[in-house]
Amino acid sequence: MRALVQRVSEARVSVDGAITGEIGRGFLVLVCAMQGDSEAEAQWLARKIAACRIFRDDQGKMNLPLSAVEGAVLAVSQFTLAANGCESGNRPGFSAAADAATGKRLYEHFCAAMAGEGLTVARGVFGADMKVALVNEGPVTIWFDTALR
Repeated sequence: MRALVQRVSEARVSVDGAITGEIGRGFLVLVCAMQGDSEAEAQWLARKIAACRIFRDDQGKMNLPLSAVEGAVLAVSQFTLAANGCESGNRPGFSAAADAATGKRLYEHFCAAMAGEGLTVARGVFGADMKVALVNEGPVTIWFDTALR
């Protein structure tokens, strides 16, 4: 699985003009299941992101995890994280992404695993045309890929 984590002071996602998920301080997590992924990857990714220490401590160092700042998670499915890039052309391909049924199952498992880490989790709508608004704090953006562990 792949995830792009942005440290935010606020974020929200809407579908057809209605807000489906909204948080204050925390992580906006764009998440994508890849072919061959299973619940094990979703679980590992959730644990790793929950433990990621990218909030400032009293000395100004990025040293605190999300739980220490009482932050929340906004998880948004994003199959385009599977893009193969445009090395040989101008249109990316997404064939490395898991099929929709697997992607949805693993997205739901990831969200449940984040909640299992004691975090408040807001969500987008899997497969929907979503509008995401955020204020990236820092900015801080971190890339995770379970294939690289």
